[in-house]
Amino acid sequence: MYIIGENIHIISPKVKKALKEKDAEFFKTLAIKQVEHGAQAVDLNLGRQKHTWEEIFPWVTKTVQEVVDVPLVIDSTNIQGIEAALKVITKARPIINSTSCEAGRLEKMPLLAKKYNAKLVALTLEKKGIPVESDARVGLALEYLIPRAIEVGMDLPDLIIDPLVLTVSGTQEFVPECIEAVRTLKFAGDPPPSISVGLSNVSNSVPEPKRPLLNRVYCAMLMGAGLEMMIADPLDEKQNEVIRIIEERDDSTAVGSLYIKLYDKVAAMDELSKSDVDEDDPEQVAIWKTVQVLLNKVIYADSYLEN
Repeated sequence: MYIIGENIHIISPKVKKALKEKDAEFFKTLAIKQVEHGAQAVDLNLGRQKHTWEEIFPWVTKTVQEVVDVPLVIDSTNIQGIEAALKVITKARPIINSTSCEAGRLEKMPLLAKKYNAKLVALTLEKKGIPVESDARVGLALEYLIPRAIEVGMDLPDLIIDPLVLTVSGTQEFVPECIEAVRTLKFAGDPPPSISVGLSNVSNSVPEPKRPLLNRVYCAMLMGAGLEMMIADPLDEKQNEVIRIIEERDDSTAVGSLYIKLYDKVAAMDELSKSDVDEDDPEQVAIWKTVQVLLNKVIYADSYLEN
């Protein structure tokens, strides 16, 4: 699994404070820590920086680039800010996050990616929003995102389609659709585009103690559908252990064996059954309940594990 470290994000009060104070050591330390924990790229989500983009984007990019050699993902809706960052990248090949099917961004962002030899994340998002069905999301990729990338001369593996993970709290019915979109996009070309998701979006607006389990179980399910790249928290050691268990097929523990079964079931377009779970093991029961919520078979509530 190729993990893009998500921890430098403008939504974090600590990141906002460090940006305001231009605390270079904060950004260096956080970038190094993510890479040391397995991140193969580092996302720099700086927001729009409407009035300070010309200074902030290149400053953060150069600061982080001083201490890590992995690709930097320039993550913003500010096209000028993205280009200001791309201009100062001298190490690994960068990634732009992101374009969408909206006309203005679809016109400009692939050209920017081509100009700076960057990979490009493309969201299955149109002006009226995110389609509900997986087929509709795939349709946006086939009708708009892939043709535009080809038009500007990008190699398809350099286009990274994001079929958009939505939160189980409020948009639960959409959560299984992303799994199926990942499965189908694996066949959307020869070679196909790359596929990535923002994993932790599935647990947005969920009480903090329950977020990691939702993320881990959804990660296993998405891997079963063929996912090989994601923006996620590389500091989540239990998440990393689930990935290791699946990739190495380490069934030496009962919980590890259950995660492998879950992966295999999704890969076979099947579902985990109650008979696969040892109901005397609270950890296995928690995984089972989480799967049922993520498949929209049991309505999500903050107390779902206690029910």
